[in-house]
Amino acid sequence: MRRGIKLHFGNSDVQLDNPEHLEQLRRVFRAANEHRMAIVVHLRADINRRRPYGSAEARVFLNELLPLVPDVPVQIAHLAGAGGYSDSAVDSAMAVFAAAVKRHDRRSRRLRFDVTSVAKGDISAAAAALVVQRIRQVGVDRVLYGSDASSGGNAQPREGWAAFRRLPLAAVEFDRIARNVAPYLR
Repeated sequence: MRRGIKLHFGNSDVQLDNPEHLEQLRRVFRAANEHRMAIVVHLRADINRRRPYGSAEARVFLNELLPLVPDVPVQIAHLAGAGGYSDSAVDSAMAVFAAAVKRHDRRSRRLRFDVTSVAKGDISAAAAALVVQRIRQVGVDRVLYGSDASSGGNAQPREGWAAFRRLPLAAVEFDRIARNVAPYLR
């Protein structure tokens, strides 16, 4: 807890359209900023309970929570998803963040994205193209590679990196992503 916190909205059934949940998150984000604690957030809402998720929830995150943490890095896990990239709701959420980065929105200044488990071995060509598009929109300097727990059907780190390397990115883009280090680990 000294350097940062990890929030998992899906596992905790956090709903950004619930005013009580949003108020609690505001308190957490303010405290994180006050104590200079980075935030890693699994933003994807609970899939099993079919909670609403997409561009509307991303806008709430951008408008209501990111302004509260101007001094700390915020890392959005799985390119705003939960692993894989075949869900159109995930891409609609990620599009909100990509647009904010593109227009140099102050709220996105310290925003980073990890690509953990987004490129699985069975990723479709269309989903791979979307992943590459979003990576390029936010800029490879904001993208962090990570491996997920190698259990429950997730790939071992070596296999996960091999799957990621099959995306249609340039060698220099892969090299840059491989060398990126999360700001809270420097």
